[in-house]
Amino acid sequence: MRQPDFDNIISILERKTPSRPTLFEFYINNKTSEILSGMKSQSEWDCPWNYEMNIKAMSAAGYDYITLHGSEFDYPHFPEGQGYPIYDEVSFMSYEFMDPDKTSYKRLEECEKLLPKKMKVIVFGPGGVLENIMMLVGYENMCIMMYEEPSLFKRICDEVGCSLIRYYENCLKYDCVGAVMANDDWGFKTGTMLSPDDLRKYIFPYHKKIVELAHKNNRLAILHSCGNLADVMDDIIYDMKYDGKHSFEDNIMPVEDAYKAYSDKIAILGGIDLDFIYRQPTESIRERCKALIKLTGFKGYALGTGNSIPDYIPFENFASMIECVYPEFKNQFSHLP
Repeated sequence: MRQPDFDNIISILERKTPSRPTLFEFYINNKTSEILSGMKSQSEWDCPWNYEMNIKAMSAAGYDYITLHGSEFDYPHFPEGQGYPIYDEVSFMSYEFMDPDKTSYKRLEECEKLLPKKMKVIVFGPGGVLENIMMLVGYENMCIMMYEEPSLFKRICDEVGCSLIRYYENCLKYDCVGAVMANDDWGFKTGTMLSPDDLRKYIFPYHKKIVELAHKNNRLAILHSCGNLADVMDDIIYDMKYDGKHSFEDNIMPVEDAYKAYSDKIAILGGIDLDFIYRQPTESIRERCKALIKLTGFKGYALGTGNSIPDYIPFENFASMIECVYPEFKNQFSHLP
């Protein structure tokens, strides 16, 4: 069985060639993780919260790490379609922000005991700065507030951004954490959700501090962000200084093009479009993965999907990607239909 070794992820994030072909994924759903681990999920939440199953599943599939939400820290908000908790000064003052110092990081303590010797945690947040602001305020309300009440909007940004930085700081106290991932969707198909200048003013400064915090603690930092980010790639690379970028879509920029454009500046992670891996026959998936491997040679690149492995992805389609870097995987699960 292939043994985890986080040094491969480090090599890729440093834009070097790892010691062997390497995989990357944001997360793997419970259904697939149950197959991989032979365990039953103890939670409705997907694998990043079920750390014991997560370790067994990602080890079995040949990954060198697990992804994990490091604590119960979150930004409580209303269910979708039921409004937003913050809409003016009074509601902002009455909203009870969770304190990242008062939430339990026990799952990281447990991982320190359970992880295989060279496996690490890539810790991610309960959403990102922009995502959580939109959950608390609403997208349209946010756009109006930015211009009608900019000082209030800035204070909301400070509450969310500074508490997220503190959350990552707490996670970095654990030796099992090998890297941090900021998961914050900034764009849609044709551009960014806010103008690049507004992102630079209100959102990016907190990301810059998250990366600085990781680097100060001798860890590396990954950005997971969906959407068309062409207008802010220089910010991601040269200002925030992220080591790796994840989340790619064929209808925005296929990962092959992203690798050619940016791999000399930032590590490129995953990128096999979810629609492609869902709809295409297994042979087409293998062909594309093999071509991508030939293009990159794994220098500053790890193979994976453009986003994650949701439960609608057939196991055989997922397996056809894994087999391109881990041939024994096919025999390991050959008993499955």
